[in-house]
Amino acid sequence: MSPRPPSDQAVVAQHGWARALATVLAALIAMGVVAALGLWAAGASDLPDNAFPRVVAATVVTAVGGTIKLSGGAGGLADGTAGLTVIPLSVTLTGALVLGAGFLRPLRHRAVTGGRELAGWAARIAVLWLLALVALGYAARQTFKLSVGDDTLSDLGDLFGVSPEVGFTTDIPRTLLSGLLWLAGVLLLALLVSRRAPLPGQLLRLQESVRPAAHAMVVVLLAYVVLGTLVALVVAATRGHASETLAVILLGLPNLVWLALTIGLGATWNGRVEGPFGLPMPHVLDEVLRSKDTATLDLSTLAEHDGRIWWLVVVDAVLLLAAAFLMAARSPARVRAWQHAVRLAIALALTVLMICLMGRISAHYGLSVLGIGDLGGGLGGKLFLEPELWSAVGLGALWGLVTGFLGALLARPVRRKGEIEPADA
Repeated sequence: MSPRPPSDQAVVAQHGWARALATVLAALIAMGVVAALGLWAAGASDLPDNAFPRVVAATVVTAVGGTIKLSGGAGGLADGTAGLTVIPLSVTLTGALVLGAGFLRPLRHRAVTGGRELAGWAARIAVLWLLALVALGYAARQTFKLSVGDDTLSDLGDLFGVSPEVGFTTDIPRTLLSGLLWLAGVLLLALLVSRRAPLPGQLLRLQESVRPAAHAMVVVLLAYVVLGTLVALVVAATRGHASETLAVILLGLPNLVWLALTIGLGATWNGRVEGPFGLPMPHVLDEVLRSKDTATLDLSTLAEHDGRIWWLVVVDAVLLLAAAFLMAARSPARVRAWQHAVRLAIALALTVLMICLMGRISAHYGLSVLGIGDLGGGLGGKLFLEPELWSAVGLGALWGLVTGFLGALLARPVRRKGEIEPADA
């Protein structure tokens, strides 16, 4: 006897509020643990006024695209300004993986699913997710004093009312909007990447045209993170600075390795570092960014400082060819090589676009007294890193065309779905 299909009550139980709550909590706990460990390794546990838990909450908020507003002041004689735009992509990636796995888990062992059922399951997660973001938004706010140096300077600052303070609050409406869009993107990508997750009848055409390319791009991104982790661990073991390296791995490793991915494709980034910012990035990047008013980050400028940068091209070529081969091997045999090339070009262009949008960095802070300049060079600085967006996307599409076509040719000897073996004579 064949097993009976699950009843409506069983389906509701699999997609109920308890399961949705467990999925949301698992993602938030994982993100919070990664953020807390990364901030602890970076020394944030020493922040005054017990600000550490609130900084952790703010880090999780920014990881899902939320908006944190910075404010500064120094009494009646001085004014402070500050701004920060950065996404800790290690925390983002952790949350996406856990949330995507929790979303797909009740759908496993299913051949098909209805659009209404899938929408209801996603809606339950979204409602609880928004409530969690509201709670995080109210938790992510703090004001504390900053030290201006030795005891004499601190006493003078207190005497003249110029002891600097910095604080941060969450823009809850914008955070809810960004967090909801982030959630929708994660759930949609989880459906597109998974081989076993059922799709509604209206989306079954994506099974063969989109899923192999989406899966290939996720493999490339994760492969870069794994390689970056191995390199970071080797550097920590041979050169020391273990705590700083751990902070980079747990907070911003994808920011660095995915930047390297785009540079290996030939993309150009522009940036500048001014002031006492301590950047969690390789020395060569920090050196280039501090060399000019607006520095250019590309293969040629970085190779002037370290010739090993050219290996990024080799790594990109190998990983993209492997991804193209994987995509072609998972596609039906009737798909032609030029179709593989077009699909990988679109997928890689969208991937580069995502990296460029999420990898931008902007930060500044300063303290002025009576409106005159910065109070000391150590209390002011700025940092920005921006891509030349459309040229990077175009280069991604070009690389996708070439590697997609070559990968399809390499996969021809592999027996694939839909291929019929010739009959014996």
